[in-house]
Amino acid sequence: MSKGKVYLVGAGPGDEKLITVKGLECIQQSDCIVYDRLINPSLLEYAPKNAERIYCGKLPGKHMLIQEEIHEILVQKALEGKIVTRLKGGDPGIFGRVGEEASVLKQHGIPFEIVPGVTASVAAAEYAGIPLTHREYASSVALVTGHGCKENGPDHLNWRALSGIDTIAFYMGVGNLQNICRQLMQNGKAPGTPVAIIENGTTKVQRTISGTLDTISQLAASEKITNPAMIIVGEVVKVREQAMWFEDTLYKTKNNTNTQ
Repeated sequence: MSKGKVYLVGAGPGDEKLITVKGLECIQQSDCIVYDRLINPSLLEYAPKNAERIYCGKLPGKHMLIQEEIHEILVQKALEGKIVTRLKGGDPGIFGRVGEEASVLKQHGIPFEIVPGVTASVAAAEYAGIPLTHREYASSVALVTGHGCKENGPDHLNWRALSGIDTIAFYMGVGNLQNICRQLMQNGKAPGTPVAIIENGTTKVQRTISGTLDTISQLAASEKITNPAMIIVGEVVKVREQAMWFEDTLYKTKNNTNTQ
């Protein structure tokens, strides 16, 4: 039996319409879909009815399948001659471990393609009315994982360098928010630097809270913000006051529904 092929696809951040045309085509031709927790489940409906669907979602400390098992599944299904779509939330190359999966496939001589997706920092921020760059406020952006920002854990981030970046987007950082804010202030960011947290970005339950480095932790606790959420730090957050659109639309839709 000839080898199949694996498509490592970015599904986008939540709104199913933000998947790329190529990503959707990969789903439609698949024999097997190996998918993550944060993808919009409606995307699975575009796969052939007889396509195998394998869930490999991950929560902090609660992994349905460990990464090595995911590697084994991709290799096994491809060696069976199947077309496999590995469907990842956001973009596969932004904290998506696509490099590891591609390397394993390469080692086994399995053809593959990496299909970019819309990453959560860009999409969630723009759905909240916050461009990551702006002619007046920001000409540099850093994308940072918040997993390694624990107060008492190993810290590999160059906080001094990060503090010099105009806009900082933290993925998966809500649990370490207090330490993130403390580190940035201790390394040069002004306490009054604007911060926004976008929870469930681009979905019908998106909500955004805004504050500053010295207030956002308390606000997030009082509002009970949880993952998935993007943390955006920088003066560009101010643009939200003029550019907010998506949550306005959600609010109007909800009100119209309640009055009918």
